[in-house]
Amino acid sequence: MEDLCNPNQENQKCKNKLKRLIQSPNSYFMDVKCPGCLCLTTIFSHSQTLIECEKCSTLLCEPTGGKVRLNQACLYYQKSN
Repeated sequence: MEDLCNPNQENQKCKNKLKRLIQSPNSYFMDVKCPGCLCLTTIFSHSQTLIECEKCSTLLCEPTGGKVRLNQACLYYQKSN
């Protein structure tokens, strides 16, 4: 039997964002470090366009219909609220 006042965090992450006890989005902003020039670029996790580095025009990520697919050499840091 599950406690409705204190739900398990792992179960809440698996549920649909609208069926959680406290509704929250699955998307976030992240800083992506370019492997070529080491420049940081802020992008949206569910972006629907190709994103290139502003300085060296290296492809950073491409859309997949959900979360973006990052280039293999790219490092990213999720931004906090």
